[in-house]
Amino acid sequence: MTQTTAAAVPQATARRAPASPADRTVKRQRVLGILDAAARDSLLLTTHTALTWYLDGSRVHISLAGDPIAALLVDRDGDHLMTFNNEAGRIAAEELPPGVTLHAVPWYGSLHQAAAAVGNSALPPLPEADVAAELRAARQQLLPGESARYARLGAEVAVMMTDVLAAATPDTTEFEVASALAARVVAAGAEPLVLLCNGSSRSQFRHPLATHSPLGRRAMTVVCARRDGLVANITRWVRFDAGTAEELEAEARIAAVEADIFDATVPGARLDGIFAEIQASYLRHGFGADQWEQHHQGGPAGYAGRDPRVTAAVTDTVVPNQSFTWNPSGPGVKIEDTVQLTESGLRVLTVDPRWPTAAVNGLQRPLTLQL
Repeated sequence: MTQTTAAAVPQATARRAPASPADRTVKRQRVLGILDAAARDSLLLTTHTALTWYLDGSRVHISLAGDPIAALLVDRDGDHLMTFNNEAGRIAAEELPPGVTLHAVPWYGSLHQAAAAVGNSALPPLPEADVAAELRAARQQLLPGESARYARLGAEVAVMMTDVLAAATPDTTEFEVASALAARVVAAGAEPLVLLCNGSSRSQFRHPLATHSPLGRRAMTVVCARRDGLVANITRWVRFDAGTAEELEAEARIAAVEADIFDATVPGARLDGIFAEIQASYLRHGFGADQWEQHHQGGPAGYAGRDPRVTAAVTDTVVPNQSFTWNPSGPGVKIEDTVQLTESGLRVLTVDPRWPTAAVNGLQRPLTLQL
């Protein structure tokens, strides 16, 4: 096993680790608090969500579908990041936050075993899975640096949606919309984790992977884009006619369901209680009692698309500065934005002022773009 230092990279092309030293200090204190409560001396972080949160935005993936190419041991003496020898140069040059020691193992070695062996404790490190709930609570309250990064990402993704959908026509295919958005996401230095699109012929699907079908008279597009660890989620609709009375009425009703969810998203609320409000709101606004069963309803957001998806079994408590993506849906309708709970209330992060909106319970919410 070798220890690696940062290599020289031409300044014009260099990527710098996004980590905020102030935010990183708070995160380390939060993890040390978890160790104190568990009476342990070290913790091994192994998932994308935990690693990108604790490292404050470092990229620890190669394949979007693969496991992280790093593992991190947090102990009372410091932070030790283990990666493969063929990844160490890039990690050292572009992703390593100050104060983190980088170690390399052969590409065929075991990251987890090597990371666990770095520590000085007589006890093996605490596995991440054993404190999953505590780690989730530790990353709920976004810190200033990551809040600023999240707001920038959300605004950029919303602009991408406006630009791409405003240029669409009824003959534009779903794949053309998805590919245009993918190009914009990647050009912004982000990763397109989810790209969905359905034209009017496929409007019954709530998770519509794109096809060669044309958009037709009406279409939905969904983007989940990750940059520096944070995931911005957004859904937008476009139509090429005036819409039917039934569609317009259903769009207004699903926005009312979302408004009820927003009203319930306050500091101190429990997520299972918000979930009960979601179920009641569907009935209140004229949707069937089973609509909440037809698609997940969203939940806290941030370093995972949903952290976690809300169900009746999730008892986490809402905290200030936490981010959320709720996504109520019904037949042919859905509404979704990434928001953050601030001192002055909910702030929509995925917003482009050019997109048409209407006030719903005091908050500007997206309408369908009519072309």
